[in-house]
Amino acid sequence: MSRLPPLLFCLLLFTLPALAGEARPSRADLQRVMELHARSVVRVRGPKQTGPGVIVGSAGQVLTALGPVGEEFVGLNAATVEHDGKALPAKVVLANAALKVAVVAAPDGTYPAVPVKLLKEGDSLAGRWVVGVVPATKDQPAKPVSAQASGSAPLPFFDVPLALPPGSPVFDGDGRLVAVVVQRHRRGCRVLPLSEVKVRLASADGT
Repeated sequence: MSRLPPLLFCLLLFTLPALAGEARPSRADLQRVMELHARSVVRVRGPKQTGPGVIVGSAGQVLTALGPVGEEFVGLNAATVEHDGKALPAKVVLANAALKVAVVAAPDGTYPAVPVKLLKEGDSLAGRWVVGVVPATKDQPAKPVSAQASGSAPLPFFDVPLALPPGSPVFDGDGRLVAVVVQRHRRGCRVLPLSEVKVRLASADGT
């Protein structure tokens, strides 16, 4: 049975219009994102490499960058999701080289999925404030940081001046997932909006 419909339902359930003139996220907003990040971000280990991912479906679907898996692993139990101190086997349900994203599904269960915000058709992340959690280093703990997305990247991507690894989630000030990091880019990262992921999921489910 396909694991895509529950995730599509989740993405549709939290579809909200993007608002113009959004204010810079407050300290309370940053703290909210930090709590969501701690609860819902996992490690995805694949046959190629390991990277972060974020739980986007309450049944165990995890969105990540393409790095850990590739298109050749779709349909295979080729990944592991590290969540809540456990290493869970995961099936690759989507991998798209053009968009640089993948979705893997952990075993059936109940997982802490993040709320999601989809852009309306024709809308843009450019100029909007987003929040990411910069990973901890030897000298600094992990911390949430806000920045404005740029429209300088080729569509459907946007650039964000935050040092986030591929697979990291990017939130709005209300703590809703709006994009996923797909690659490092100059001094920041390149992100893909969740609306594009929804389109690819719908296409994959229809094949």
